[in-house]
Amino acid sequence: MSAAPLPVEICLHAVSKTLEVGFDDGRRFSLPAEYLRVRSPSAEVRGHGVGNEILQTGKRGVAILSVEQVGHYALRLVFDDGHRNGLYTWEYLYELGTRQSEYWQAYLTRLDEAGASRDPDPSAFS
Repeated sequence: MSAAPLPVEICLHAVSKTLEVGFDDGRRFSLPAEYLRVRSPSAEVRGHGVGNEILQTGKRGVAILSVEQVGHYALRLVFDDGHRNGLYTWEYLYELGTRQSEYWQAYLTRLDEAGASRDPDPSAFS
């Protein structure tokens, strides 16, 4: 069994709000901050077991404030909405890249089914 690909380049693009990750197998992924936020590996998002996921709403426009390497196996992303929990392992980042279209569509479907929105609640700012 071969090891999972390892990142060779990680670049945060503040203006486009994306995290670009290049792996040693030649694959590169441009992962939007909103996508990374709604797919956070934290218990706050995943819940405490299969089927207990918490739908993340109002995350359009969220940005990544900082990227912190954790050991030799993961990143901690700090978002401007205060979220900083969950470690994005190399394997999970690779999965997020290879399955981005599938995961994003599933997220949009869940939002639609819940009658929820990607847009922040304007009443939260008043």
